[in-house]
Amino acid sequence: MADHDADGAMRYVFEAGLLKRARRTGWWIAGIRDPESIAEHSFRTAIIGTVLAAMEGADPARVALLCVLHDTQETRVMDIPHVSRRYLTAASNESVTSDQVAGCPAPVADSIFSAVAEYERGETPEARVARDADKLECLVQAVEYQSLGAGTVQPWIDTCRVALTTPSAQRLAAAAIAGDPLGWLTGGRQ
Repeated sequence: MADHDADGAMRYVFEAGLLKRARRTGWWIAGIRDPESIAEHSFRTAIIGTVLAAMEGADPARVALLCVLHDTQETRVMDIPHVSRRYLTAASNESVTSDQVAGCPAPVADSIFSAVAEYERGETPEARVARDADKLECLVQAVEYQSLGAGTVQPWIDTCRVALTTPSAQRLAAAAIAGDPLGWLTGGRQ
């Protein structure tokens, strides 16, 4: 690998680091003052995706990769809340990703771009599970915010639940809604 290839790959890594500081802005509409970062959302989306993949018979590693990369474009277009999308036109995630990885070595760029394109097309079992993981993570976050008495989050719970397509995601959503976010502290084996 040439030094310029390493430089290009590292530029992408540094850019992805912005996701640790960038907040999920839709929660501000619900009255959440300090919402989770995009990176925090993507991390738990990957965890949920791994669980869903195992439940649905999809490839957990591929699903986790799709989940980790699904919002990386938000370093450049930021997190656009659902209500704003009606009034704004953003570049496609594939277009943004193409620009983001332009300086990376070809195998790196191809790997990242193909994962984002697969997620965006939503045609493979892994992409469908990853997309459900994204919606389910938002639902789970809303349930957690609701349990803390913060904001009006029921619309997020309702819209995310309706968007779920896999039977396993629907079962997990029902369990999240009926569950206690801190139940793991007392309800399970130690």
